[in-house]
Amino acid sequence: MSLALMFSTNTANPRASLICICKSLSMCYLIRKVAALLISVAKRYNVKGKTYFNYPNKYYCEDVGLRNARTGFRQQEMTHIMENILFNDLIVRECAVDIGIVYSNERNSAGTAAQVAREIDFIATSGGKRTYIQSAYALGTEEKAVTENKPLFLTGDSFPKIIVRHDIRKRWYDDNGILNIGVIDFLLDNSII
Repeated sequence: MSLALMFSTNTANPRASLICICKSLSMCYLIRKVAALLISVAKRYNVKGKTYFNYPNKYYCEDVGLRNARTGFRQQEMTHIMENILFNDLIVRECAVDIGIVYSNERNSAGTAAQVAREIDFIATSGGKRTYIQSAYALGTEEKAVTENKPLFLTGDSFPKIIVRHDIRKRWYDDNGILNIGVIDFLLDNSII
């Protein structure tokens, strides 16, 4: 699209050209940050369909300290920071990292069946070995535990599954063979993946 067309005032909707400019500038801005090694991109992967989605991707800061300084240390969401640290650690371990998407059929509030997308935080692939990893700051309630475990159950395969948590100290396996491990233990153990 040319600049003349983007700034045209003869359109039926004057806000349409502004939206187009904002999307273009936003994508250009993100591409330049990725090129400058400030942000890494993780693509979404359909686990059962074995295909990549074109959009939306997830973006992670390569340096969490720079991210915190840029936000003025205002946005201290520990769940997001922990997920970002785990992503960076997987990249350092030379894993290919994707975001997994699995689907389940669930009943909505109207009682009809609907397909719901569930996200696996990371699919780490290294040397042909795949590992599913969920980042959970804390699993304080049964509902939260079900939310974090459900995508791992839906994969339908036998690859290793790990939930990295901040609220535990010792690693243990649950009844479904899912490893629950503390974040510090995970970061220090290079043999886990």
